[in-house]
Amino acid sequence: MDSARKLPPSEASESPSEPQPGDCKVLVVDDYDDAREMYAEYLEFLGYQVQTARDGQEAIQMAQQSHPDVILMDLSLPVVSGWEATRLLKQDARTSHIPVMALTGHVLPAHTEKAREAGCDEFVSKPALPDTVADKIRALLQKTGSKPRSR
Repeated sequence: MDSARKLPPSEASESPSEPQPGDCKVLVVDDYDDAREMYAEYLEFLGYQVQTARDGQEAIQMAQQSHPDVILMDLSLPVVSGWEATRLLKQDARTSHIPVMALTGHVLPAHTEKAREAGCDEFVSKPALPDTVADKIRALLQKTGSKPRSR
């Protein structure tokens, strides 16, 4: 007896309107080298175009220049905090449309609310498995209606 479950066509293939990893650019912002590299490498493995930044100021500059499809933002960053970087990105007409997903060790409900007030579209607490982060990125891109753009 074959125990493999056959998926219905709707589950077996992805919707043509769904952003595909190779069409999406992700900016991973984290001052902790190991975390930044782990998420960046996993997302690259899945086919995303990945850029990285070590602090909030670098994140702002990269977002303004390269217009990623989503930003994965640590909130505790040097130079400019992730909280402030998100606020500035959301106030800038060039970057206000880019969804920002907070990835942080700040896990209290008040922190989630503060992140949303700063402009974060999604919140994931650390430590988070890379596949959980990738799932949240896919869901965020679908929820916000972000479409891959030709670059």
